[in-house]
Amino acid sequence: MSTKQSLFGVPYKYVSLITLVVQNSTLVVVMHHSRVMVPKDQQFYASTAVFLAELFKLLISLYMAGRIQIAEKGSLNIYDLYQDLFSNDAWKLLIPAALYTVQNNLQYVAVSLLDAATFSVTYQLKILTTALFSVILLKRSLSGMKWFSLVLLTLGVALVQLPSDNNSTTKGDNESMERFVGLGAVAVACVISGMAGVYFEKVLKGTHASIWTRNIQLSFFSLFTALIMGVWWKDGVNVAEKGFFFGYNMVVWAAIVCQAIGGIIVALVVKYADNILKGFATSISIILSFLASLWIFTDTSISTAFLAGSTLVLAATYIYSLPDSTPIINKDTEKDEEASHRLYVLTQIEDQHDEEDEKGYVYHLNNNGSNGYTKVNQIDLHVEH
Repeated sequence: MSTKQSLFGVPYKYVSLITLVVQNSTLVVVMHHSRVMVPKDQQFYASTAVFLAELFKLLISLYMAGRIQIAEKGSLNIYDLYQDLFSNDAWKLLIPAALYTVQNNLQYVAVSLLDAATFSVTYQLKILTTALFSVILLKRSLSGMKWFSLVLLTLGVALVQLPSDNNSTTKGDNESMERFVGLGAVAVACVISGMAGVYFEKVLKGTHASIWTRNIQLSFFSLFTALIMGVWWKDGVNVAEKGFFFGYNMVVWAAIVCQAIGGIIVALVVKYADNILKGFATSISIILSFLASLWIFTDTSISTAFLAGSTLVLAATYIYSLPDSTPIINKDTEKDEEASHRLYVLTQIEDQHDEEDEKGYVYHLNNNGSNGYTKVNQIDLHVEH
């Protein structure tokens, strides 16, 4: 089993989780630092950073897809790889690619106007939007525990938005408006994240393409949407005047790299760890980004409502990650569900799994000594891109 593999004696499960914690907590801090620690007239253009992040993601995914092909076939066949990437249904990924491009640009808008801690906590609303779109568009049903966690999440995020007594008297109209715009950007980004993730699942249902193939396709189409919608349409005049890399420094490059490897790390976590540990890692990253923002930035304030709201969000994130009890099914029956099992791997659904058969379908082997397999939970869809 894959979880027995290790790096320097540390199981891949924990390596991937530690990497996820570092990446999640670092991303928020460096993105916020890259925007607020320099004067506005010297800030880099977020559209160029989004474009470069997709370019790096494309290169990494191409490398991984090539390695897998070499491991499976003994050599790299460019024509076969091309056929996989530009299949008849590849064009369908144009829609999620465009949505993810808008989402990534909105993240930069939000971290420019909100403190890192508020952004980190509020952005967890993507769990809520993904669940709601799954219910509305895919006709899924959520367990009572998951609905309870979503209520907790909403309440926690609402508490975080309450102003402290100090802030209510010292902030002017401009700062209040900036906060309002920042919260709006986070809200729209969360809605887009949920919509794109569910649409992505709908497109991929029944497919047999690998995670890396789909990541390549998404990044490829995202390059064009980021270039046209962002670099050319949004910042074209400024980029032409001041240059593509205007305002770049080491912090900006760190933000780009963190954003580029985010989805890839999630893929590794899905492969080597389980959803409970994933939720735990997400909670830790929120705490770390909050502590780091307190240490680095002076615009971060603490109130009783903020602490209470953050606690509820952490609890909700962990509770939502807990697996539902599911019935035992026969591995040779329920043919119509096999595509959904395969989809679990493709779309990086956050759930636990133990075995993958020769067809690529994933089953969770029971620990009670029986010969059955537990049906993989299909509710916890969330695609990181």
